[in-house]
Amino acid sequence: MNVAIIDDERLARMELHYLLSQLDEVELIKEGESIEDAFSLLLQESIDLLFLDIHLTDESGLDLAKKIQQVKNPPLIIFATAYDNHAVEAFELNALDYILKPFEQERIQKAVAKASRTLTERHETPMTPSRLTIETDERIFLVPFEEILYCEVQGKQTTIHCDTRSFTTNTTLAALEQALPSYFFKVHRSYIINTEKIAEIQPWFNQTYQVTMNNQEKVPVSRSYVKAFKQTIGL
Repeated sequence: MNVAIIDDERLARMELHYLLSQLDEVELIKEGESIEDAFSLLLQESIDLLFLDIHLTDESGLDLAKKIQQVKNPPLIIFATAYDNHAVEAFELNALDYILKPFEQERIQKAVAKASRTLTERHETPMTPSRLTIETDERIFLVPFEEILYCEVQGKQTTIHCDTRSFTTNTTLAALEQALPSYFFKVHRSYIINTEKIAEIQPWFNQTYQVTMNNQEKVPVSRSYVKAFKQTIGL
């Protein structure tokens, strides 16, 4: 893994650098002494793990941790400090660990092993998609799930109705059912609805229901789907 050390004390950086260099998991070690150095390293290198001091010269490692959490794919953070009174705040910032100076080889080794396991789990866990890929005749659109109201089959084409627009595609309803998250529910052989976009549910003919979506458009719930639909929404 690639590691960065941010500490305004040169001797502390040297000591930690040496201890990290003894570990097989560590491939690259970079150093800096300020928040500016930290962001420069993050831009230049793919940093997996950041050892961060609490008190930097005229700066706070806690403030840096807050800013880092806002970047895409932030590194894991381990606070390495001489002060033991910031642990609660550090873990509130999702710190992986909190290590006190002076450093001990065994303690550093355990922290790096923990980071290695966390990184492995992160890479093995597939990212959950947040958007639906919609292919039309001319273009491909990426639409956030939360914008979709319902999907409707008409003939050989499917219309995906969203908050402010609609898309017509050749994608089948069965394929959409597989691609959409669990809060989308098939209520009819021709309709899938976003259950979080339901405005009203009205009993209809022959023990069926009619659902009014947030845009006031109405969708039928056929008899064969009524029981499962009621269980899904808690009726």
